[in-house]
Amino acid sequence: MPIVVTLTPNPAVDISTSVDRVEPVRKLRCSGESRDPGGGGINVARVASRLGARAIAIYPAGGFTGQRLESLVQGEGVESLVVPIQGETREDLTVLDETTHEEYRFVLPGPHLRDVEWMACLKVLAEMELKPDFICASGSLPPGAPEDFYARVAEIAEIRGVRFALDTSGPALKAALRDRVHLIKPNLAELRELVAGALDEDRSLIGACRALIAQGRTEVVALTLGAQGALLVVADAAWRARPLPIRPLSTVGAGDSFLGAMVWALASKLRLEEAFRYGAAAGAAALLAPGTDLCGAANVRRFLPQIEIERIDEPSVAA
Repeated sequence: MPIVVTLTPNPAVDISTSVDRVEPVRKLRCSGESRDPGGGGINVARVASRLGARAIAIYPAGGFTGQRLESLVQGEGVESLVVPIQGETREDLTVLDETTHEEYRFVLPGPHLRDVEWMACLKVLAEMELKPDFICASGSLPPGAPEDFYARVAEIAEIRGVRFALDTSGPALKAALRDRVHLIKPNLAELRELVAGALDEDRSLIGACRALIAQGRTEVVALTLGAQGALLVVADAAWRARPLPIRPLSTVGAGDSFLGAMVWALASKLRLEEAFRYGAAAGAAALLAPGTDLCGAANVRRFLPQIEIERIDEPSVAA
């Protein structure tokens, strides 16, 4: 059983519901709500666990919401290493407009972490007795955490000799890429922000990913493109995964499902191209999950043979 460790500095309890129509001023009567443990790293751990990994999630938690988060994580079969904090863990809200089928996502900033609290998260990762097969950190940084938080995670992963995957954006991503990260998973908007360029075709997208690799910042870029599928880029090869024709119930969690399946596959020693196939299948499966739920293992494996992977460059030695 592969061991996947995730770090989520800004977790949340994700609440999802629906209304007949989102309108200003009037009181909106919601349907019954559902609650899921949330935050990028926790979601990755949930997916890895569903696919068969021993998943261990490191995250700060505080207050009543923090207690509920820990209970929800454990209910997913994911082990928790919780760093207690003074602040109250945040709740996020996703609302489906049943008339337009559009989703509205309300994301709070999260509690302010004191220096001793965010440093404790890093200490837990650095001092774990077991050696995981993969480390993944994902999500936004909470108030109080330094921009180089993920760069420090990369240093810990390098010292431990464990491959590290990162999914974040903005200054936190730029700071982390001052050190080598094995794999990053930006979406199109995040890649454009990272390279400060208008990217609109495969050639420019691959070129931007290759530039990051050539600079020694990362080895693998898994670029998710929403309804356009995904690209996988390494130094001397690139692949495109074509999207499946699915009418989504919800698009929330598709990126986390994609990354969780890729991390599980790589931790399971599958080839890079096959891990990409699992990621694409998981991203598609997540579209069938309502609210803030994630991909189900049965749907991932059902979609796996349907995923078309097209090589659009010379094959990679690493693959």
